[in-house]
Amino acid sequence: MNIVLIGPAFPWRGGIAHSTALLARHLAKHHTVRVITFKRLYPEILFPGTSQKETSATVPPVSAEQLIDSLNPLTWIRTARRISDLRPDLVLFKYWHPFFALCFAALASHVRRKTRSRILFVCDNILPHEPFPGSRAFARIAFRYGHGFIVLSETVRKDLLSLFPRARHLLVPHPIYELFTGAMSKQKARRRLRIGESRVLLFFGLVRPYKGLDILLRALPLVLRSMPVRLLIVGEFYDKESQYRELLRTLGCSESVTVVPTYVPAEEVGVYFSACDAVVLPYRSATQSGIVQIAYQFNKPVITTNVGGLAEAVLHGSTGYVVSPEQPLELAEAILEFYRKKKEGGFVKNIRREKKRFSWGHLVRAVEELASP
Repeated sequence: MNIVLIGPAFPWRGGIAHSTALLARHLAKHHTVRVITFKRLYPEILFPGTSQKETSATVPPVSAEQLIDSLNPLTWIRTARRISDLRPDLVLFKYWHPFFALCFAALASHVRRKTRSRILFVCDNILPHEPFPGSRAFARIAFRYGHGFIVLSETVRKDLLSLFPRARHLLVPHPIYELFTGAMSKQKARRRLRIGESRVLLFFGLVRPYKGLDILLRALPLVLRSMPVRLLIVGEFYDKESQYRELLRTLGCSESVTVVPTYVPAEEVGVYFSACDAVVLPYRSATQSGIVQIAYQFNKPVITTNVGGLAEAVLHGSTGYVVSPEQPLELAEAILEFYRKKKEGGFVKNIRREKKRFSWGHLVRAVEELASP
């Protein structure tokens, strides 16, 4: 097939851009793939981070045409014409936020009118983690042009069917990222990070209210009463960092926490995952989390909450623990059980088997199936 893939791609940073690159790479094994991306992604007023651009020297750039300005409909028209000129068999949209729905609707509408191309959406999310007025209406506008949908968790499927009950769709678990290098022994990683403790937990990724970092911080003193542990908090703060620092001081556990409040380039991700015993995701809400797939790439157990698709990816008692959201005590008990019962080795063996389920080949086959009339 001749495929046009539309979504964030290099030089844009972050998990969605990384997954666009990997999807293009795996589709290109059997098909002709052209990637069209943005020349402006988020307007600065909606982006609280330091930079939207990739800083990593090791993420392989994707050959992509930077055509779309998310705020300029004139670029949408020019991009739609470019897609028509390419005469694709399939136009594949990477959908993750309704902010982009009107742009995608404009492109998809033109494609439906001017070509015979099939239109599919690969949906990381349907509705945003932090809802805003009109989210559902915007998604409906874009999705009415789709011939099919790939959803990456059961929660996303339910959101899709709440909008279009008869939508043709397939559920494929979010694949392993495969991009990150730098795996090393725990001992070497901890020496590099100057960590002396024998027990290390990792909270990784952008810090936003729905990710529940404050819940993990409230659980930490309960763990420290029984055993020493080092918590690594690694990621850029999209919430006020000062409030978390103050909470740590109030709880009296600042000395047991290392905070790295920056976006981590791909070549540096490995050292943090290598250093930890387990990854902790105390989310209040979720569809799924790419952090689980990064953890699995490095064969790390995950302790998470029973929200969204997280319990689909983390098998309780097998590849990690799944606890109730908003429950610091339950979270602390899971962490203590992980260490007291020496669960890491068994969980790692299970992860090595389980992660075969998160293959990019499954996603490629779903695209091929839905692309057929």
